[in-house]
Amino acid sequence: MNHAGALPESSFRVRFPERLRGFGPIGIIAFLIVFAGALVFMPIAAAVILLWAWLSKTPWRDIGFARPRSWIGGLAIGLALGVGLKIATKAFVLPLLGAPPINAAFHNLAGNLDATLDLAAYAIYGAGFAEELVFRGYLFERGKRLFGDSALATFATVAFTTALFAVAHWQQGIYGIANAGLVGLVLAVTYLICKRRLWVPMVTHAAFDLTAAAMIYYDAETAVSHLIFK
Repeated sequence: MNHAGALPESSFRVRFPERLRGFGPIGIIAFLIVFAGALVFMPIAAAVILLWAWLSKTPWRDIGFARPRSWIGGLAIGLALGVGLKIATKAFVLPLLGAPPINAAFHNLAGNLDATLDLAAYAIYGAGFAEELVFRGYLFERGKRLFGDSALATFATVAFTTALFAVAHWQQGIYGIANAGLVGLVLAVTYLICKRRLWVPMVTHAAFDLTAAAMIYYDAETAVSHLIFK
């Protein structure tokens, strides 16, 4: 009797995590909840993903939380890549596309310390942590589980997540979308090079946004955008 009574509970404990990880009704509902959270506030989506990983018994490594080979080395690489990427996009890529030197969506930050500090904080916990967990850690895990880890499947995941990341920045206009697409591609490739570890992409993303915030605050956008194209 005891064994018979324990079977349904044991079966539920095994089947529920499997269904959360899968792509049946429960798995799709979980995905939609993450998506809805991302539409409201990206850190909400990140919190839902952490809860989903725990309930579904998904290994933390599968969503990018694996120990880097070197914390300090990864920090240095991420900072250099993030700062360099921001300068490169501002001084070369965006001018080449014909973008104006001033980012009108964020120009209110110029000389505004409080607003800049708010954005700087979000660059760390919202962009660096939450967005990387959503667009790289979670979506790459979902792509691998759904399509496998072949080269074609990985390419499709990179293309999809890059496009989604770009569209997520629609408030910044066409040039903001183009900029986000390039940055998203670099972050996706970096994630793969780092063997699906999130540490370097997180630092890179945060450093990129912090550099952008500093440029705007110090009203240096025009000067940087004219470094190459006068």
